[in-house]
Amino acid sequence: MAETTPTAPGHFGGAGVDADLLESVIGALGEFVDGALSPELQLELDHEDRCPEDIVRAMLDPDTLGVQLVFIPEAYGGMDGGAFDAYRVCEAMARKDIGLATAVFATFLGSDPIVVGATEEQKAEWLGAIAERGVVFAYGATEPEAGSDLGAMRTKAKPVTDADGKVTAYRINGRKQWISNGSIADYTTILAATPEGPTWFVVPKGTPGFAAAPPEDKHGLRLSNTAALFLDDVEVPVSALIGAEAGKGLVQAQLVFGYTRLMVAAFGLGGGWAALDRAIQYSTERVVAGTPLSEKQGFTHKLIVPHAVRLEAARHFMEDTADKIDRGLGDGGAMNTEGAIAKYLATEAGNAAADAAIQAHGGYGYTRPYVVEKIKRDVRITTIYEGTSEIMEMTVARDRWQLHLKSGFRHFAGRAADLRGVHASHPDVGADVAALGLDALGVILEACRVARLTRSQHVLFRLGELISYAEGAAAFSERAAAILDGKRFEKTPTRFDGPTTATMARCYAREAAQRVALDGARWVAGAAEPGSPAFAALANIGADAVLAAQAGLVADMDRVADALYHRTA
Repeated sequence: MAETTPTAPGHFGGAGVDADLLESVIGALGEFVDGALSPELQLELDHEDRCPEDIVRAMLDPDTLGVQLVFIPEAYGGMDGGAFDAYRVCEAMARKDIGLATAVFATFLGSDPIVVGATEEQKAEWLGAIAERGVVFAYGATEPEAGSDLGAMRTKAKPVTDADGKVTAYRINGRKQWISNGSIADYTTILAATPEGPTWFVVPKGTPGFAAAPPEDKHGLRLSNTAALFLDDVEVPVSALIGAEAGKGLVQAQLVFGYTRLMVAAFGLGGGWAALDRAIQYSTERVVAGTPLSEKQGFTHKLIVPHAVRLEAARHFMEDTADKIDRGLGDGGAMNTEGAIAKYLATEAGNAAADAAIQAHGGYGYTRPYVVEKIKRDVRITTIYEGTSEIMEMTVARDRWQLHLKSGFRHFAGRAADLRGVHASHPDVGADVAALGLDALGVILEACRVARLTRSQHVLFRLGELISYAEGAAAFSERAAAILDGKRFEKTPTRFDGPTTATMARCYAREAAQRVALDGARWVAGAAEPGSPAFAALANIGADAVLAAQAGLVADMDRVADALYHRTA
């Protein structure tokens, strides 16, 4: 049996891309897309629901752009980029067009099982083809009945044996749904059930019995090709089995969830900022009652500032997670729960920011030429694909619930203590308020434990939401403190300086603490039986301290608005 290359911590990135080279790649990407995809063509393609396959292939052509090289290990012809590099590239692509970004990202996603599970010979063949020839891949996991539940798939791969009983091939039957690049991919990685368990196969386009349905007529993401795939007695040689050992498919898929969800988080971040920046620019030009909208606090503090804060909170959590993935920390570098939090925060923030951008434009925002309605339709998918927001909530809640129990109910209190240490040296980053949120979270979890409220699925989902906000606030405060200390995150965009980042972190910490303490108490009270000990536990939630911590919020929002509009005192 062929030997697979072991998956080491940080296997998605070796040395990483040099910071200057990464900026060069992102700059070249922007210039190429601007030249190839004019605003008129973009709206035309969106209207016609047509994927610009020629542009996608040009972006993957190493002689033209070769953006996929960032995602490929150096040993197979790539640039050895890590999670941080990939997030930056994904955000840059999403700022241009999330549909186009999805078409490019699908090749990387389709190669994931190869990166983590293939033999050396298979990696050299398939990853080499992506790097050297720019071939297009698709990722065939989702099914019509199973959705995102990979364990419930119905696609089967039956071994074909020779006269001696040796497996020489597999015959695959089934259907895949919602497959990005489904109609245009040169190769598709297909997850199918073998007698040993779920297994990945590489199926080339044109294999007899392998066909794609017409592209889906979608609400958004219309520059991305999305199609169902049909496999009717599709026979592939045993060499098409990724890793040469059947039954490893789910393990291989789980190894990359933290990473791939981080990339979709980058799409939410990029789409949200693309919409918000258009709203910011529009508000400087639109004059109402003699004053630009940008100077009206009622406009900026509802439709601009809160969304900028949430997007940047998501960014800092994403960057912290990407850094940990690249260093192989957490669960072998997979960081599945952190990836789920990153995706949840960024995609929900991006979707909300795009919606606010439409409102910020008034009637114009509802029309196609102003583009924000298109961005809203596109960014909406980020809360669905690679795991819905509800799956993210469940993933986060289940993992952190177990952590709460295993720590003797002290995990979040310990994190709060860490943040109070940050506050002692940096009283201006909101770490003390973020600590209040974490303390309140511990109280909420204990109330849920004593009253057995996690049996309620809705309560479990809401815990996932509150945990995400609390951990997002913690990461934002910690990174703001590091920036104020003079630490330079070389590959981080420098749009906001240290004091502005600290102000944003304070704003977000207040929101997170308020959500945890007040919304959390609401759901405990709403789910507990009358007379439950959960009510007594809520007395320690610290609601008064959380309310007192809101002091100064509007003044901080004023400061954020000044930074967004480049206003000086």
